[in-house]
Amino acid sequence: MTTSLYPNAVKPRHGIFVETRLRQVLATGHVEAAVIAPVPWFPFRSARFGAYGDYARVPVQEARYGIDVAHPRYFMLPLLGMRLQPLAMAGALERAILRRRRESGADFDLIDAHYFYPDGVAAAHVARRLDKPLVITARGSDINLIATLAGPGRAILEAAATASEIIAVSRALADRMESLGIPGSRITVLRNGVDAKLFRPAPRAEARQALGLPQSGLLLASVGNLRPEKGHELAIRSLRHLPDARLLIVGDGPDEAVLRRCVQEEGLGDRVHWSEPMAQDRLRLAYAAADVLLLCSAREGWPNVLLESLACGTPVVASDVGGVSEIVDPSVGRLVSERTPAAFADAVRDLLRTPVEAAAAVAYAQRFDWATIADGQVEVYRRASGRTPVTLPTGSRTAHPDTVRESS
Repeated sequence: MTTSLYPNAVKPRHGIFVETRLRQVLATGHVEAAVIAPVPWFPFRSARFGAYGDYARVPVQEARYGIDVAHPRYFMLPLLGMRLQPLAMAGALERAILRRRRESGADFDLIDAHYFYPDGVAAAHVARRLDKPLVITARGSDINLIATLAGPGRAILEAAATASEIIAVSRALADRMESLGIPGSRITVLRNGVDAKLFRPAPRAEARQALGLPQSGLLLASVGNLRPEKGHELAIRSLRHLPDARLLIVGDGPDEAVLRRCVQEEGLGDRVHWSEPMAQDRLRLAYAAADVLLLCSAREGWPNVLLESLACGTPVVASDVGGVSEIVDPSVGRLVSERTPAAFADAVRDLLRTPVEAAAAVAYAQRFDWATIADGQVEVYRRASGRTPVTLPTGSRTAHPDTVRESS
């Protein structure tokens, strides 16, 4: 597998959704994998250089959950980097593959790339050079945003033409790819699942105590990278219309200073609580502590936070973008088509008028099981590598990948 969206020792939650899917696929026993997750080269490790310093501190090689992960470096120029990044990444990827093949003496069957640009485009270059089948997974902004840019858009279509199989994490994303000219017959929809053993309910009072939050009152949560497109500012400003509510924001990112200024401008200093990104076993407590999860994003592919929250028994209010409508049913949440603070506040009030039982939210989330999705991923690999399908072990579930939600 190759992707720049993969956790590492410095950023353990970066791209954790890709790692989770891979672990579930490996658990089927039908696949062996190594990960090549390139990072930009940077000479200085100091934290004062921000994200670039983080890149420098990422180990060249590490193991996570028994999976070998290589982090080869590639050269990326600021400003010019977007157009040159795929070729630079391709060079790093090919060198890492050839090195691994020399050292292990073993070949591989296919390349699995996650995120179309630059990752999928880079992988397509390498797949053509090494004459290997390629699977590319589209995940959201790669298709919804980057594909609208002239140069990257052309490169994405060329990579799609190279790929033996293409995966979309939502039906909406598959439809968007078809509108760009990618044949629908080559696209498989494999939605993300949720780990119900990891994300599960906890007593609200205990969760709030563990996180140092007030015991009483309405608590909303907004979880995700602190970037403009995630809409945390809308979540903050919605408190104007919900005078009895507090907000817990979990995440970090370049928009933090802007968001903190927004809190001060609104006079909400004592009603907004901040937390850095949490390990998943602790993130469960953030979901369980909240009465409602807010997702105010401008763009999404398949936002895992919604299923995670539901699996912890907490209903959701979310922007009606991307694949969100494929997750949120009126029985467990509300969709918001107009992204304004007032609209989100109205949706919260409407949801609370007919409270969602925690058990109902959990049962709903458990329909999105990982086993069916992992089996579907294995079938995609088999088709891509040209292998004859074999019978899966007793107890595993195989469904048409585009009906995962309905059959799970």
